[in-house]
Amino acid sequence: MVASGPLENLKRYRLVLASGSPRRRELLGMLGVKFDIAPSIDVDESYPKSIDSLEVAQYVAMKKAEAYKPFMGNDDLYVTADTVVVNRGCVMGKPHDADDARRMLRSLSGHAHTVVTGVAVFDKVRTESFSAMTKVEFADLTDAEIDSYVAKCHPFDKAGAYGIQEWIGCIGVSRIDGSFYNVMGLPLHCLYNVLKSF
Repeated sequence: MVASGPLENLKRYRLVLASGSPRRRELLGMLGVKFDIAPSIDVDESYPKSIDSLEVAQYVAMKKAEAYKPFMGNDDLYVTADTVVVNRGCVMGKPHDADDARRMLRSLSGHAHTVVTGVAVFDKVRTESFSAMTKVEFADLTDAEIDSYVAKCHPFDKAGAYGIQEWIGCIGVSRIDGSFYNVMGLPLHCLYNVLKSF
C-alpha cells in the first residue's frame, strides 16, 4: 500500500517492483510509494534480431511482464523494466566479464550513445508500456581510467558497463539530453504519470 499524496490512487493496490536492481529500488522509492519486491524468476531476455534497436528495451520489459502475470494477486500492480545502451546502432546489454566491460567502455569513449529504458506497468486487466530515451555523450576516456573503474566498481550488472551515478559518470559524461534517472534505470517522470493513471 502507498502513503497518502499524489499517488493516493494506488491505495487499492499492492505495488510490486519485479526487478533485482538496487538502483531501480532506490528510484521507485523516490516517488514516495511503498512497494514490495517480486521474487526473482528466470526470464528469457532474448529478442528478434529484426527488431529496431531502440525498441528492444520495451520488448524485453513486456516479456518480463508476461512472465510475472501468472504470479499476480488480484490487487497487485507490477512494474517491470529493462535498460539497454544503443551505441551506433548496436545494442549493449550487461558485460559478461571485465574484458567485455573494458571493451564496451572503450567503444563509448569519445562518442554519444542512447540509453533506452522500457517499462511495463500492469494489473490483472490492464497493461501500459512505454520507453524513454536519453542521449549521453562521453568524453575521451584513457585506458587507465577505464581499467580503474572496472577494477573498483565491477559494473557487470549495468547496461553498457557503466553507472552514470558512479565515478565514471562524474569524470566521463560530458553531456546528457533527457532524463538522468532514465540512465540510472527508471524514467521517473514518465513512470509517475503512468502510475497516476491507474
